Amino acid sequence: MGSNCGETATAAEPPNGVWAPGKHYYRIWQTVFEVDRKYIPIKGIGRGAYGVVCSSVNRETGERVAIKKICDVFGNRVDALRTLRELRLLRHVRHENVIGLTDVMIPPLQAGGFFKDVYLVYELMDTDLHHIIKSSQSLSNDHSKYFLFQLLRGLKYLHSANILHRDLKPGNLLVNANCDLKICDFGLARTTTTTRGGNNEPQFMTEYVVTRWYRAPELLLSCDNYGTSIDVWSVGCIFAEILGRKPLFQGSDCLSQLRLIIAVLGTQPEVDLQFIHNPKAKKFIRSLPFSRGICFSSMFSDADPLALDLLRRMLVFDPSKRITVSEALQHPYLSGLIDPTSNVPPAHQFHLDIDESIGEVVIRELMLREILCYHRLEAPYCVNTFY
Repeated sequence: MGSNCGETATAAEPPNGVWAPGKHYYRIWQTVFEVDRKYIPIKGIGRGAYGVVCSSVNRETGERVAIKKICDVFGNRVDALRTLRELRLLRHVRHENVIGLTDVMIPPLQAGGFFKDVYLVYELMDTDLHHIIKSSQSLSNDHSKYFLFQLLRGLKYLHSANILHRDLKPGNLLVNANCDLKICDFGLARTTTTTRGGNNEPQFMTEYVVTRWYRAPELLLSCDNYGTSIDVWSVGCIFAEILGRKPLFQGSDCLSQLRLIIAVLGTQPEVDLQFIHNPKAKKFIRSLPFSRGICFSSMFSDADPLALDLLRRMLVFDPSKRITVSEALQHPYLSGLIDPTSNVPPAHQFHLDIDESIGEVVIRELMLREILCYHRLEAPYCVNTFY
């Protein structure tokens, strides 16, 4: 599989002219990295609204890692909460199909514990599934099967810990040269026990979740209560994209997304609309032109029939009838790949209790506590619990 290329890191001076103890400086894509001396940045491998990522070497261990610099992390409160959520969750997650956060550098602190940028150190992977799908790299049935198996396996671990990823898409699935896959980007993740309503059902904020093309019908229809089945729908969309080398549902907005889904899956019987509690949303679905649906075998004529059977079971409109991750792993398409001894659930379930209304001062304090948990010798007072 191909790898990312980027600008080579070059040594730089500190932006303010003052060298922080234990740090050295490199420039990549006009961004200065202030990193611990044990890390030697090599080249840039990604950049976006989230920050800049470079490949590096830990010269103490020889390990190749990826360093993500999140610039001005508190400039946007929602983005700061995303970073805090990822820090807290990945500190407790350990699975070979989930990206590992190996270190978070202690930032130089100013008066009052003030700091601006955050540096996260991850396992280094070669590329992501989005780049592979877009490339000219041929993908065999074995490739498709192995990618799907690993995605489901990592997701089973997360779901068994009550974690919903909520933003699964090809760009959030990292891949290395031997086709190992790891789920990344947990900034939108939630635990199903985050808060509960009066009927004791999980409640979630209605803010943006899941890139639209991979968003489940229940999210597009603004259903307040949803569960692990939203991730299964995303997996189905990703699998269809692997098979067809293009996104299956490329809607320009939520309504066009729903139209495309109904056009492909077909008009849904009334019994399969019972999960829609919003009268306007249900009325919209009923108003769509009748569709018999499109047969997946005609859309993916070269695909394994068993692959298409599993795809149909993941892309079910009614979330209560959608296949679960555990059921998907037992599907005949994946027979021969199951290793029962390596699919053990985590020792405990997570409760990602972060008050969404907290301000910058509290977010900064909680984030610093999470950072210090990676530096027990420097900070033996670190709190290793949820608080």
